[in-house]
Amino acid sequence: MLLGMPFFFNYIQNRQGALLNDWVLDQLPAHDVSPYIFALIWGMGLLILIRAMYNPVIYINYVWSLIFINLVRMLTILFISLDPPRGLIHLVDPLTSIFYGNTIITRDLFFSGHTSTMILIFLCLEKRNDKIAAFISAAIVMVLLLVQHIHYTIDVVVAPVAVYIIYRLVRRIFKIDRLSNYED
Repeated sequence: MLLGMPFFFNYIQNRQGALLNDWVLDQLPAHDVSPYIFALIWGMGLLILIRAMYNPVIYINYVWSLIFINLVRMLTILFISLDPPRGLIHLVDPLTSIFYGNTIITRDLFFSGHTSTMILIFLCLEKRNDKIAAFISAAIVMVLLLVQHIHYTIDVVVAPVAVYIIYRLVRRIFKIDRLSNYED
């Protein structure tokens, strides 16, 4: 899947889409908050990696859910063609450029991958304080994505709902709750 992503993103980037009227974005002046977005995402990514090293069920849950989230995102992006929001300030992440290629992608909109990642981390973490930190981080990232005009409000609002549904289905399909019972 990772190898095909640059071709997929090249395809969606070269097509026309709908420009949505977004009342929330119209109220927010756009600002570059990329460093804050990536500090939160990378920080939470590091936390879940550390937790997964000690609890493989977290890793299994996260990876399988992420695979299906990305598949669903690719389908929704393919079938719901959107132009980037007015006032978008490019979000450049040196890590994701490995998978996206060297081009800037602005049409991978419905639904937000950054929000999806943060919500999935929140769902997969098990310790109370970890969950609190992940929830707060996810909420901040969602707001910052809107401040930078990276996504429409609908992209950010739909992501948690979609991720939760996919997460629950993955847990049921792969019987991840049963795996948790076998932990020492």
